[in-house]
Amino acid sequence: MKIIITQKEAMEKKVWDELVMMFGLQDKEDQVWENEQFILTEEQARKLALIS
Repeated sequence: MKIIITQKEAMEKKVWDELVMMFGLQDKEDQVWENEQFILTEEQARKLALIS
């Protein structure tokens, strides 16, 4: 199963910092739009407590 989450949703669910680490977006030069989608594996979604 794949889970899709946007930057805006990640911010609302307070998992954005962890998502940034997962996708290697730590550089200040990395631009992310609020409706940009990130595809998570089931394992990643569980780690972020998005599913149980």
